[in-house]
Amino acid sequence: MNKDIKIYLETLSEKAYSDFSTKLIPNARHILGVRIPQLRKYAVHLAKTQGAAVLADKDDFYYEETMLRGMIIGYLKTDTETRLNLIRDFVPQINNWAVCDSFCNTLKFTTQNRERVWDFLQDYFSSSREFDRRFAAVMLLCHYVNEEYIERTLSVLWAMNTTEYYVSMGVAWAAAECFIRFPEHTLPYIKSKTFDKETQNRTIQKICDSYRVDKQQKEQLKKYK
Repeated sequence: MNKDIKIYLETLSEKAYSDFSTKLIPNARHILGVRIPQLRKYAVHLAKTQGAAVLADKDDFYYEETMLRGMIIGYLKTDTETRLNLIRDFVPQINNWAVCDSFCNTLKFTTQNRERVWDFLQDYFSSSREFDRRFAAVMLLCHYVNEEYIERTLSVLWAMNTTEYYVSMGVAWAAAECFIRFPEHTLPYIKSKTFDKETQNRTIQKICDSYRVDKQQKEQLKKYK
């Protein structure tokens, strides 16, 4: 992004938070240590004052610039197809879980465009790239764990290639949320044990870590590890 944005991000940096984030987010480089609420506030400001033009300069150096770029795409006032094109350009830049998950959570426009976005996601469900599939799984988690889409969501999750760690974690997280909200729909999938062992166990562990699931259900699920 442009020099002024880089300089402003530098003024928000915290050394201790940078050190903490560097340990927490593998693959991320040049982490300044800017907190997420500050990034979101700045992204809203840039989206409002500069619009899509702010995305033209793709010379990102800091991790926070990439994070900020994803947030701006979510906050822009634009039409659906333009935003989808921006998303398509951005997804290849995702190389860590934090950028991925923050980006997905910011794409609130999906609520009013679920079917169009569902169609858009199809290539990502079966992509050969780890963070493409992580993106797809977290999009399901954030926007498609609902009554209308639960069966489609479950079917896609259990069909995804989860051999890579960050895909497995994303799928397990989404699958656990499906169980928490729709246990009757999700339990047959867990019972089938069609996930690889790691993803199966991660799903069950995430469910067992939830305060929204009772002790009896947790004990039942442990049988399927």
